[in-house]
Amino acid sequence: MVGGGVGKIERFENLEVWQKSRELARLVYRITAKPALGQGWSLRNQLRSAAVSAMANIAEGFERVGNKEFLQFLAISKGSSGEVRSHLYVALDQRYITEAEHHRLHDKALEVSRMVSGLMRHLRQSPLRGSKYK
Repeated sequence: MVGGGVGKIERFENLEVWQKSRELARLVYRITAKPALGQGWSLRNQLRSAAVSAMANIAEGFERVGNKEFLQFLAISKGSSGEVRSHLYVALDQRYITEAEHHRLHDKALEVSRMVSGLMRHLRQSPLRGSKYK
């Protein structure tokens, strides 16, 4: 489904964008385990959910049959990355996280968003469409 000049990627785990989204989820879980975020349990859960959604939708879309479905799931992943960034501002404003923590996580979420956009652009331009769309 996802081809390129170097070779075909056969597992979502091999996608760099999925690896980066996994790193984002790991960082979000680590930062939300802090006692300060225990006060904002709803925010903690929303942050975690959005980070996991960014990662999971890349995987789920990859496992679908065609590029159109993959694009749909990538759009959800990109939205979830934006949701992470938005929630991080709330965490910063409530002083649940430091400026440095916010910066690190925000940059990682933005990196994931940009990579998802790049993959979406690639899929739109690719002549490969998947068995459902031939």
